[in-house]
Amino acid sequence: MRVTLTVNGEVRSADVEPRTLLAYLLRDEFRLTGTHVGCDTTSCGACTVLLNGVPVKSCTVLAVQADGGEVMTVEGLEQDGQLHPLQEGFWESHGLQCGFCTPGMLMTAYALLREVPDPDEETIRRAISGNLCRCTGYQNIVKAIRYAAERLSAAGAVAGEVK
Repeated sequence: MRVTLTVNGEVRSADVEPRTLLAYLLRDEFRLTGTHVGCDTTSCGACTVLLNGVPVKSCTVLAVQADGGEVMTVEGLEQDGQLHPLQEGFWESHGLQCGFCTPGMLMTAYALLREVPDPDEETIRRAISGNLCRCTGYQNIVKAIRYAAERLSAAGAVAGEVK
């Protein structure tokens, strides 16, 4: 089957088998390897991307279900050589160790900050509760998301409109 998606602002097409998962379309066909596959069961959240603006675990979404949709992957965060404040926050606040969960965490946090520009700790922890990290203990991930919220607020921007 032929699927066509807009991925990180670029129209992309591929021929896929009906059973192909979105995660594998992104990784294997489009070579966007920032989307990690950890569990294939929606348990870990490493494969989280935005589909039509909504965070989804791409290891359980069929590529054909995304046909005609807009997908944003972690590669779409950086713009014109500039890290997104979330990426900067994970760096500055030591929000990652091994980095395997980081793409999914970033995409989940991006969606959160679009909806709740100034989330408190409880809101952040609830939002990322579907993303597992085995290294950090989450404290610095929460700090990183707060860092990004503060940077975006200071710039008068929201997550999707970095100035």
